[in-house]
Amino acid sequence: MLKAPRQQDLPIPGPWGGKRAGAGRRLIDGRRPLVSHKARPQFEKPTVVHATVRVRDDVWNLRSKRCFRVMKQALHDALGRMGLRVIDFSLQGNHLHLIVEADSSSSLSRGMQGLCIRIARALNRLMERNGKVFADHFHSRLLHSPTEVMRAIQYVLGNHRKHYGHTGDDPYASTALFLAEREEILAKPVTWALRGGWRRALPKSSGEAHI
Repeated sequence: MLKAPRQQDLPIPGPWGGKRAGAGRRLIDGRRPLVSHKARPQFEKPTVVHATVRVRDDVWNLRSKRCFRVMKQALHDALGRMGLRVIDFSLQGNHLHLIVEADSSSSLSRGMQGLCIRIARALNRLMERNGKVFADHFHSRLLHSPTEVMRAIQYVLGNHRKHYGHTGDDPYASTALFLAEREEILAKPVTWALRGGWRRALPKSSGEAHI
């Protein structure tokens, strides 16, 4: 009586089979990326975006007068370039929050890349050092409604209360700028949501206004 054939294990030759050392995305400085590197959402019309970028551990605390000064200069030099408009910002100890408008997804990428290069060069000159300044790519979130825009503005301009327990306006944010400084450093919004639509989402008891 013939035995039923038994399937044999098929050995996988070469180094390509199975999990192997070094497989997967290359680590940044021995760590996993802080920001997802998946493709960003695409858009082709002016859109409001909340962008965040974090500096490396060896970069000075951003909440100082000297860092604030060079940051303002970098924003001035980048004003309105590449279809990116910075509307509001705040500096926290190791990261920067921005409310921006971008004419398209490519404008967001190119504009943020150009702005980050300017900021990195300015901070390196200040610290008299060379090398990377930012820990990873910028993180972005598209804001599609007046409520989302209102909440993002409140978060960015009130972030110092969360981190440091301060009250009042943040001295290291766009709320600390004089009117003449705002015109030289920050762009005028073109989207309805940032030109005033976000105010419709404010609680009726709130008198908050800054744009």
